[in-house]
Amino acid sequence: MVITANLPRWMSRSCGALAIAGLVVLLPTLKLSASVLVSPTVVFVTDKNPTGRMTLMNLGDKDMEVNIHFSFGLPVSDSLGKVRVVFQDSAVTDPRSALDWIRAFPRTVIIAPGASQTVRIMARPPGGLPDGEYWARIMVRSQAVANKVPRAGRADEIVTHLNMIMQTAIMFKYRTGDLVSNLELVGATATLEDTTVTVMIDLENRGNVSYMGVLQCWLRDNQGNEVDFYRANIAVYRGMRRRVDLSGITTEDKLPFTVEFRISSEERTDVAATDMIVGNKISYSVAVE
Repeated sequence: MVITANLPRWMSRSCGALAIAGLVVLLPTLKLSASVLVSPTVVFVTDKNPTGRMTLMNLGDKDMEVNIHFSFGLPVSDSLGKVRVVFQDSAVTDPRSALDWIRAFPRTVIIAPGASQTVRIMARPPGGLPDGEYWARIMVRSQAVANKVPRAGRADEIVTHLNMIMQTAIMFKYRTGDLVSNLELVGATATLEDTTVTVMIDLENRGNVSYMGVLQCWLRDNQGNEVDFYRANIAVYRGMRRRVDLSGITTEDKLPFTVEFRISSEERTDVAATDMIVGNKISYSVAVE
């Protein structure tokens, strides 16, 4: 089965946690609902330590049933810079997929209000894997424990029972051997339309791990004054086109405009230093057309 999830602009600025509700709803955090919280946002394991852990916390006032399964999905972009994730549960041919050799213990658990549960994610990869990083998505599905459905008093009465199912997908990364984080800038353009500058940045991953970094963009006038600023966490697994919209131009700003941007993995603060593979830096400027 293949599921495609489009990321809205407010979410694509930090393409991290993708949440789906049942039937499908997108959420900006890793709360499965008002009551279940998943931590961490990425599970890292290595050939030296092939077992990872995540914590499920029930912050609500009802028993919650949580189920764990796995999928495969990487963020990809189209020609307009729109980012989406395509989930595959089977028939995955990507050589970097870890889908077939990871397991969760336990896979199903009921968590009482105020309680938490640790889930172990174990990797049992085949022998002879090339150096690098291998990926999967941990799909965490949550719903309140079903209550008994009331019986209708008469045969012609209809009783409906609705139980909301929430689901989120967090990243799993298995690492082995020598690891290289290297991002290449393929090209960049900046186009002015009305008072908005649209920047298209084409990136290509030349390493053997996902490049995790921070993208920063500055829109400046011909005096070097800052007109607008943009910052977002990025993760590049293959190639990606990133769109940035910069605004705030007024009649007092002096033409021509320039966009300066910088990409660096050293400025990520949401990933532990022990889990970061520090990569190269990119600094570039482009004239606005």
